[in-house]
Amino acid sequence: MLLAFATPAFSADKPLTEDTGRQILKELREIRQVLEKQQRPSPPQQPAAPAKPEIVTLKDGGPHVLGRSDAPLTLIEYTDYQCPYCKRFYESTFADLKKNYFDTGKVKFISRNLPLAFHPHAQKAAQAALCAGEQGKYWEMRDALFRNQNKLDVEAVIGYANGLSLKADAFKGCLDSGKFAKEIGDEAAYAGTLGITGTPTFVLGTAKGDAIVGRKIVGAQPYAAFEMQINELLKDAAKQ
Repeated sequence: MLLAFATPAFSADKPLTEDTGRQILKELREIRQVLEKQQRPSPPQQPAAPAKPEIVTLKDGGPHVLGRSDAPLTLIEYTDYQCPYCKRFYESTFADLKKNYFDTGKVKFISRNLPLAFHPHAQKAAQAALCAGEQGKYWEMRDALFRNQNKLDVEAVIGYANGLSLKADAFKGCLDSGKFAKEIGDEAAYAGTLGITGTPTFVLGTAKGDAIVGRKIVGAQPYAAFEMQINELLKDAAKQ
């Protein structure tokens, strides 16, 4: 920072008068005060209060569920098979959540579809998972779609169905007919009424009648973030 002060009229060929000396001392004091103020440490900032989680209420249930129906908590996912962040959740977090919470009866997991309009293969991929579900291979197809996210055209998806030993004619007929297109569209529209417009988005909460009341969790959060919130809510549920 540049400091600008008036310079008194003084040169080597003029004697230093008392007034000039006082003026120089005054300016030196002012410079010192400015420098001291700049070097003085700023008062510590108060930490911002953590944002309260957004609470939403949404319908319970779905055709494809992992975990026990009477689990104390429910985690509902809105996903898009062409979304790279959804794949990140699948690769880095899903397996540990399944092992530690879904398979142990602590959390019920429900996957719902939210194919985004700018992902050209997402809608058909969502249909493929549901068509595979008719033959009991929903979760297996889901795995195949995320593992091969860079190839989700119809021909590739039919290849994944063959790899899962699905009945080819039944699967292709389901896919070609768009049998589940309306159901997927309705799921996406319902998500919009909840303010859920991006993927992946989750709601973690407890059952209240035929609804789930819970916290919205946005994005491919690391396992530790889910673990912290699940354990916190499990403690709350145990007190009730």
